[in-house]
Amino acid sequence: MTDLSIIPFGGVRENGKNMYAITVNDEIFIFDAGLKYPETDQLGVDVVVPDFDYLIKNSDKIAGVFLTHGHADAIGALPYFLQQVQAPIFGSELTIELAKLAIKDQEALKDYDDYHVVNAKTEIDFGTVTVSFFNTTHSIPDSMGIVLGTPFGQIVYTGDFKFDQTAEKNYRTDIARLVEIGQGKVLALLADAAGTEGDTDSVNESKISDYILETFRDNKKKRIIIAAVASNIQRIQQVIDATVATKRKLVLSGNDIENVVRTAIRLRKLYLPVPESKLLVNLKNAKNLAASETVILETGRMGEPIKHLNRMANGEDPYVRIGEDDLVFITTTPSTAMESVVAKTRDMLFKQGANVKQISSDLRSSGHASRNDLQMMINVLKPDYFMPIQGEYRVMSSAKSAAEEVNIATDHIMMAMKGDQFKWLDDHFELQDSFTIGETLIDGAGIGDIGNVVLRDRRILSEDGIFVSVVTIDRKKRQVVSKPKLTSRGFVYVKANRDLMKEASEITVKQIENYLNKTKNFDWNELKNGVREVLSRYLFGQTRRRPMVMPVVMEVNQNRRPTSHKSNNANNKTKTRQAQNVKLNKEKNNTPKKKAKKVVVKAEK
Repeated sequence: MTDLSIIPFGGVRENGKNMYAITVNDEIFIFDAGLKYPETDQLGVDVVVPDFDYLIKNSDKIAGVFLTHGHADAIGALPYFLQQVQAPIFGSELTIELAKLAIKDQEALKDYDDYHVVNAKTEIDFGTVTVSFFNTTHSIPDSMGIVLGTPFGQIVYTGDFKFDQTAEKNYRTDIARLVEIGQGKVLALLADAAGTEGDTDSVNESKISDYILETFRDNKKKRIIIAAVASNIQRIQQVIDATVATKRKLVLSGNDIENVVRTAIRLRKLYLPVPESKLLVNLKNAKNLAASETVILETGRMGEPIKHLNRMANGEDPYVRIGEDDLVFITTTPSTAMESVVAKTRDMLFKQGANVKQISSDLRSSGHASRNDLQMMINVLKPDYFMPIQGEYRVMSSAKSAAEEVNIATDHIMMAMKGDQFKWLDDHFELQDSFTIGETLIDGAGIGDIGNVVLRDRRILSEDGIFVSVVTIDRKKRQVVSKPKLTSRGFVYVKANRDLMKEASEITVKQIENYLNKTKNFDWNELKNGVREVLSRYLFGQTRRRPMVMPVVMEVNQNRRPTSHKSNNANNKTKTRQAQNVKLNKEKNNTPKKKAKKVVVKAEK
C-alpha cells in the first residue's frame, strides 16, 4: 500500500520560512527551504529557519529539495540545512545560481555540488513518483511551481505567484500548462495566500515601472537612494531602466546586491540598455558624481535592505551620508515584523533632512496572489483539497474564505500548523501523528544556540538592565573578606542611589555569611543562587523593576600548584582534539551524497 503525507515545516501561520515535505512511501520530497526575518522581540537574531530535526533523522529518505524561486523565503535556509543533510537541489538556472551564492561562505559546504538545473519542460522520474514544473509570475525571473505526480493524483505547489497580463516573457505564468495540469486529477493544492487579505488586486508591473520613472523625473536635482531586496530582479530592472532614462549612474551598495546583480547580468536575466561601464560606478567613486546623476541601490545582509538603510540614517555607513539633497526611495513592501523598524528608519531619515518615499504607500505592489488570483488558480486546477500557505493565520483565513467562494468544501481546506501531518487514507486527507516543529534562530555564526532562555535574558537586559555584585570570600574562615563591589548598567544611576547600593551590599554580605555558617556541603551554584534570589527580591521591592542579577563570588587562600606541567598537558590535549576533529571532518566530507534516481527530460510538448 502506498503511503502519502504532507507536512509543513514553515510557511504556515507565519510570513516566510517556506518548507514543505511530501512523503510518498519511503521517499521525502522537500519543496523550498526558506528563512524569515526575526520578530521584534527576537533581540539580536539575524534570521530564523525551520527546525530540521525530523528531516535529519529521516535524511536517508530525502529524494531532493525542489526550489520554486531565488528569494530568501525559498532558499535562505539552504546554508544551514545542507550542513546537516546532504541532499540534491533542483531549481531553475537563476535559482540554482542564487542558491550557490547563499552557501558560498559556508566552509563546510565548499565541496557541495549536487545541483540540478530544471525548467518547465523537465520531468524527473523517481519510479512511482514524478516531479515536473510550470512557469509562474513573481518578482524574480525563472520562478516556477512544482507538480508532484503520485499514484493517487497530483499535488501542486505554486510557490509565490500572481497573474499579471502585462508581465514580461521571463515573468509570465504559463496558463496553458496550468490548464493541462488541471485536466488530470489534482489531489491537493498548496497555494500562496500572502496577498489574499482584502479585495484589491495589486497593480501590474508596467504601472510600477511608470511610477518609478516618474519619481526619478520629479526629483531630478536630488541624489536617489533606492532600498530594494537584493533578489527582487524585477524591481532592479525597473530601477536600471529609470536610471538610464534620466541619464544617471547606478552605484551598488552591499555585497549581496552586487553579487546578485552581476549574476543576473551574466545569465541575461537583467538587461542593461547601455554598456555596463557607462552605467555602473564603484561605491568608492560615488563621491565624484553630482547628486543629480547618482542613484545608489542598497541592500543589507541576506538581501534585506531596511537594517542597512537604518545604519545609513544613523551615519554609520562609511560611504553614504544622507542629507537634504537626498531622496530615499523604499521600493520594498516590509513584512509585519519589519513595519516598526521601517517607521523608525523613516523618522531618522526625515531628521537628516532627506525626503522619503515608499512605494507601498502609493501603490498596492505585491508579488503574491490576490484573492482573485487565488480563485483563478483554484478554478483552473480544480483541486480536491486546498492548503493555504505563505501567510499568518488571518491571511490563511482570508484564503480559506476565497476558496469556499469557488466551491472548495470547508472540510477539504487544510488550515495547517507547523508539524501537522496530513495523511491520505483511502479517499481523504486526515490529520494524524502531528509533532512539534520549533524554530532555529541564527545569530552570527551560531546555529540553534539561541533559545528562549537567551532571548529572555536579552529582553531583560534591554528592559531592566543588569546588576552585578562582585564579592570575595574565605571559606576556611567562613567570612566575606572584602566589601562587595556593585555595578549597575541600564538599571539605576549609582551615584543617585547610594542608599539602595549600600543596602544591597549589606544584604549580599549577610546572605553569604549565613550560607557559609549554616551549610555543611558547600556548593557554588547554591551560594550564588541564594544571593541572586535575595538581591532580586530586594531590588524589585525598591524599584518595581527586575534587572538581571549576576553575583560573582571569588575565593582567597586557595592552594596553588605549579601550572607549567598542566599547561603543557593542556596544549597536548588540545592538539590531540584538533587532530581528531580534522579526521572527523575529513570523514564527514567523504560521506557519499544522495543522488536523484533518474532525471528524464521530456521533449517540448
